[in-house]
Amino acid sequence: MTIAEAPTEQAGCCAVPERAPLAEDAAVALARTLKAIADPTRLRLVSIVAASGDGEVCVCDLTEPVGLSQPTISHHLKVLVEAGLLHREKRGTWAYYSLVPGALGALAGTISNV
Repeated sequence: MTIAEAPTEQAGCCAVPERAPLAEDAAVALARTLKAIADPTRLRLVSIVAASGDGEVCVCDLTEPVGLSQPTISHHLKVLVEAGLLHREKRGTWAYYSLVPGALGALAGTISNV
């Protein structure tokens, strides 16, 4: 059989997907979020905030456990806020950070459905 004589249909080539694939805008948003937490320092910061007893942490309390300067910590926290994982509340001269309710669960759910 030559290439020209090959069958035009192959078993399984036209299978209907069980669920819709990620739309382009959803893929861009997911990639931005994954990029934000792919950094080890940012992942640690999310972990510290998640483990806090009262659900929020002052930026002043993050420099020692992470071992970086306050401006560097603030940069990492800004990325996490922009990715929709953390919420920032300014109180006087300090900023307090908390997890966005449901953000980590939504991220886990999205990843498990990819």
